[in-house]
Amino acid sequence: MSSTTPKPFLIAKDEQGEFRLTVRETRYNSQGFPWVVATPVEQCFETTAAAKAYAVDQFGAKAGEFATK
Repeated sequence: MSSTTPKPFLIAKDEQGEFRLTVRETRYNSQGFPWVVATPVEQCFETTAAAKAYAVDQFGAKAGEFATK
């Protein structure tokens, strides 16, 4: 089994300078290998704080569950 499970929420800056939020769900197959499904959120955000606030409000995100790119 992999010891590096990705954080469930990824915040990345796009070409226009806006921040995008991606929700990642990790599932494991019968052999214990991770399968990560990444679903981008349609909405763009002006700051990382706004993206985090949206994730907390909509998905119940907690501190430490965010990765940035």
